[in-house]
Amino acid sequence: MKMNREVALVVFSGGQDSTTCLFWAKKNFKRVVALSFLYGQKHSNEVELARKIALDADVEFHLMDVSFIGTLGQNSLTDTTIKMDQDKPEGGVPNTFVPGRNLFFLSIAAVFAREKGINHIVTGVSQTDFSGYPDCRDAFIKSLNVTLNLAMDEQFVLHTPLMWIDKTETWALADELGVLDLIRNETLTCYNGIQGDGCGECPACKLRREGLQNYLSQK
Repeated sequence: MKMNREVALVVFSGGQDSTTCLFWAKKNFKRVVALSFLYGQKHSNEVELARKIALDADVEFHLMDVSFIGTLGQNSLTDTTIKMDQDKPEGGVPNTFVPGRNLFFLSIAAVFAREKGINHIVTGVSQTDFSGYPDCRDAFIKSLNVTLNLAMDEQFVLHTPLMWIDKTETWALADELGVLDLIRNETLTCYNGIQGDGCGECPACKLRREGLQNYLSQK
């Protein structure tokens, strides 16, 4: 199957980062396809928000159930009995880390993309604001890109528009793309499942809010 280099597949959660990447992809590719995952997350309403954002943006939307991911290890995003870490533990990763999540997401996305004739895959991972998650690092993405190409004898390109920018710069990019208000009000980043500005207390909300305040203060 000939790969189409004018189309991009976005791994899309409906959160701040992936929504910024969705509109980045719309700017840089002629057509965009969004793929969301149900992985047993407590805040699964993010998927319906993702669907709405994609459809409103005239982006083809797909949803895949990969709930097995949430059962493979203990983490506070899929297990309601685990109290969420508020900070990164010294010498370890926070319990909001879902082991293998990005490995599975991107591997599945690559198979999906291959069947659609797509070789550009966009993900919102960032090494600058990676919260201690090893599968958000540039080295992992580059290694996986090589592995996926070898595994399927294809030429996938994993795009990471946010890899080297922080949350302040991510808000700036959203503004540049003309979607700052949409991302602020319609996305779901909060680990407690609250849309928009979120709960204000979980690690994801604190990071998002600090970045927004910094950006608005600079305008």
